[in-house]
Amino acid sequence: MQTPHSSLMLRGISSKATQSLLAELTAAYQQQTGVQVQIESVGGVDAAKRVQAGEAFDVVLLAYDAIERLIASGHVQAGSRQDWVRSPVAVAVPAGAARPELHNEAALKAAVLASPTLSYSTGPSGVYLEQLFARWGIAEHVKSRLVVPPPGTPVGALVAKGQAALGFQQLSELIALPGIDVLGTLPDDVAFITTFSAGIASVIGHDAQRVAAVQAFLQFLASAGVQDAKRRQGMDWH
Repeated sequence: MQTPHSSLMLRGISSKATQSLLAELTAAYQQQTGVQVQIESVGGVDAAKRVQAGEAFDVVLLAYDAIERLIASGHVQAGSRQDWVRSPVAVAVPAGAARPELHNEAALKAAVLASPTLSYSTGPSGVYLEQLFARWGIAEHVKSRLVVPPPGTPVGALVAKGQAALGFQQLSELIALPGIDVLGTLPDDVAFITTFSAGIASVIGHDAQRVAAVQAFLQFLASAGVQDAKRRQGMDWH
């Protein structure tokens, strides 16, 4: 079905956590509407910096808090935020390695303390884990065993290479990686869910046609018809 925006090509930026899902959804959207949406997926911190630098994006897709900061700084249009998917943090070990029990908070803490090396991302999940380790009183204890992923390198890749014995990252970024065993999401009593949001970049505020095109795309991302794709990618709005 062609739309009034079919001749447009929209450009966006996202964090790595939603890269695979967005690739699937933008392809489906183009097939349905004729609108091409090109999304560049990079580290969330780098994405926000590029938006703040005024790079010419139409749509920005990042964690909820990052979008809120960009709205506050005037780089994403106020009132344009659309929450479109939720993503849980999961845990992985190298393929074939011993699988620690992770049935509750105490078991997770024991697994962290027993692991010779561990890694987590620098995004919202990493911030949460640092707070959790601080609450447990083990932040300094595990600091020397922490393997920080280089920019653009997924935690799962470090786990697959054996550089990290225990890895924490968004489930969506772990489920398709070879060389690792995903143990599941964090236990219910310490589960962490990241809400990913999208917004219209302020730099296109003068272009009513492009703004309308982005609004239509954001409605598609939040629609019921794409829920199955979200579940396949390790995410789920419900």
